[in-house]
Amino acid sequence: MNGRGVTLLAALLLFASPSVLANNPENGSTKELREAHTYTVTSAPIEPLHLEEPKLPDLSGYTVEAVNAKIDRSKPGSVTIRRMVQQDPLKQFIGGDNRLAEWVRRQRGMPQAIFVEGGYVNLADLAKKVPKQYLSETAEGVYLARLPIVVAHGATLHIDGKTRDLRLSQEGGSFLVNDGKLFVVDSRITAWREADNGPATFRKPREFRPFLLSWGGTETYIAGSVITSFGYDESKSYGVSISQYTPNMTKQMGREEPTGWIIDSEFIDMWYGFYCYETDDFVVKGSTYRDNIVYGIDPHDRSHRLIIAENTVHGTKKKHGIIVSREVNDSWIFNNKSYDNQLSGIVIDRNSVNNLVAWNEVHGNRSDGITIYESSNNLLWGNRVIDNARHGIRLRNSVNIRLYENLSAGNGLIGVYGHTKDLSDTDRDIDLDPFDTKVSMIVVGGQLAGNGSSPLAIDSPLSVELYRVDMLMPSKASGISFSGILGERQEEILDLLVRQRKAVLIDPVESQAELQD
Repeated sequence: MNGRGVTLLAALLLFASPSVLANNPENGSTKELREAHTYTVTSAPIEPLHLEEPKLPDLSGYTVEAVNAKIDRSKPGSVTIRRMVQQDPLKQFIGGDNRLAEWVRRQRGMPQAIFVEGGYVNLADLAKKVPKQYLSETAEGVYLARLPIVVAHGATLHIDGKTRDLRLSQEGGSFLVNDGKLFVVDSRITAWREADNGPATFRKPREFRPFLLSWGGTETYIAGSVITSFGYDESKSYGVSISQYTPNMTKQMGREEPTGWIIDSEFIDMWYGFYCYETDDFVVKGSTYRDNIVYGIDPHDRSHRLIIAENTVHGTKKKHGIIVSREVNDSWIFNNKSYDNQLSGIVIDRNSVNNLVAWNEVHGNRSDGITIYESSNNLLWGNRVIDNARHGIRLRNSVNIRLYENLSAGNGLIGVYGHTKDLSDTDRDIDLDPFDTKVSMIVVGGQLAGNGSSPLAIDSPLSVELYRVDMLMPSKASGISFSGILGERQEEILDLLVRQRKAVLIDPVESQAELQD
């Protein structure tokens, strides 16, 4: 037996004592803590804990060449200018006096938009068909748009490498809405502040900035491109957004969920770098999201089978680097780098289940590394979670979280921390986002090393299973206490886990009694 492992494990801990948990701000006051259970410690069968290394989606087909192959140029499209009112793709932006007034003020009259219809149009051709006061080429390959541009259902707009920069005027109220197919390849789109002759950099949340939105039934492909300074704090105007129509309009229009790819591109100074809603099979790969305002990558409500892979997300100023929230299920988040974000590096939130979070590098974030909120049945595999300000990996109100072969090291508080919290008195909509104050996890392999207070702690678990976990000294010895209820079983735990090298099951007596009933 490895003497080093025995010495360190015996000196450290498996769980924080009730006093440590009570003083942790994640738990609120001690009144929020559950009544202490009596736990049993037994050896668990090893075979059910065995998992094959997860198979990842093949990314080799997501290339610029594959995007170009999707473009159908066979049918030329047409271009018209007409009023924004009574146009289905624009109802979101003219509903109510306030939103309509935005464009009336900017256009100084009844607002209009440029519509691409009927087939394929590239941007250079589009500019030739529109009066120069609305869309002009200001230098070779540089275009300034002063009206919204709408790609109608059945049409294709192609912004190709001949476009060095499409500048959407902030003063003119320009933005892009895709209701058909949009291709942005080897190009650049910039929200443009004409008064400064430069990008419409962020100043305040509610100030209009140009944006891109793709609706239900659409395809959007952005490859090898740069998008800068999009979005503001208004619905569907966040930056680059992919969204199904509202429920009523979806029934009326019969559109499938939108889809597409974003590959090998860069997004800077966006309100949200990427947002989606009821979107299926979308791919965000190999892209950089830097210095964005609220989120880097933010898939949302009922989006499924997403691939978020090989991206670099850093410098998010208000919240998280990568977050999936509210029933974002059956998705893959792997080989990303998420660092130096204001809150967590990666978050799985609000009943998002059956997701794989694997081989990500998450470091230097100002809150947790990886956070799981009210989202059960997720697998975290082979992540490197290092030097985050709070916990390395944190689970709240989530069960059947499987942690395999992860490294959580040098984080400010706990390497892996599980807890419950009653959210009833918050502003949470319980009907929309239900939760159970239950937590359970399986930790197999990996290393928990040099974290600020302890390698692992959990508050009132339904169960915990541990096997082959290397837990090393915390940076603050005073943060560990191996006393309290689980302290009474310390010798049994260490004997099973270290000397006998067996799996350990820590289970409340109540749950075992329930199994016998």
